[in-house]
Amino acid sequence: MPVEPELITDPADERVADFRDLVAGDRRPGTERGTGPVIVEGVPAVQRLLASPYRVRAVFGVPGRVAALDLPDGVPAYEADKWVVSDVIGFRLTRGVVASADRRPPADLDALLTGPDPAAPRRLAVLEALNDHENLGSIARSAVALGVDGLLLDPQCADPLYRRAVRVSMGHVLALPFAVLPDWPGGLARLHAAGYLTVALTPAEDAVDLAAVDPVAHPRTAVLLGAEGPGLTPETQAAARVRARIPMSSGVDSLGVAAAAAVAFAALRS
Repeated sequence: MPVEPELITDPADERVADFRDLVAGDRRPGTERGTGPVIVEGVPAVQRLLASPYRVRAVFGVPGRVAALDLPDGVPAYEADKWVVSDVIGFRLTRGVVASADRRPPADLDALLTGPDPAAPRRLAVLEALNDHENLGSIARSAVALGVDGLLLDPQCADPLYRRAVRVSMGHVLALPFAVLPDWPGGLARLHAAGYLTVALTPAEDAVDLAAVDPVAHPRTAVLLGAEGPGLTPETQAAARVRARIPMSSGVDSLGVAAAAAVAFAALRS
């Protein structure tokens, strides 16, 4: 039988404490970076959460939206009118439903590099100092769509499980394992040892055309992407095996990092 949501009439009700005072950024007041529950918005994204390995803590929304979800037994479900929902979360929830889930630790780095089949082709996205949650969410969505197997983050990257990153990814980031490479950029040597060709994206004219990188000849490829504006540091570019550029029309010097990532993921998909 479908889960019957419990009615919430008081915004101070502790049953919806996970959703209290969410802010337009991604950090709940009083929580540190990388802590607190994962917050997921919208029916499609919550459905992806339910199919993910993340344990759902609670679901909360307006009448009809919670009922539209195929919730398993044991998931606490609550509903309220839109004014109470707004009072709880601190803004107007246009997507109608929000869920919380327990965080999972980052993936084991060696396991992420190797994958379930050490002989299989493998693609990774490697992000340096990428601190914009919307860009990170867009990259994660493109990664899942275009066959990338995981994310590697330098120590300065934003949290891929912040609410805005999860929202922009449409929940797809929850299906994408990620790990942190603490030794940066020296840790890229671990990718080389695991058989990856590291490809640093840059608009520099002396970089090779991305189309020259053959995904069939290099079945394990890691695309390195830097933050919007500064791009990859010279040290990281020097540590990569290949520096590659996306050819563009005259007068356009570069793409935004999320768009560049999607182009590279598609180009390097064998």
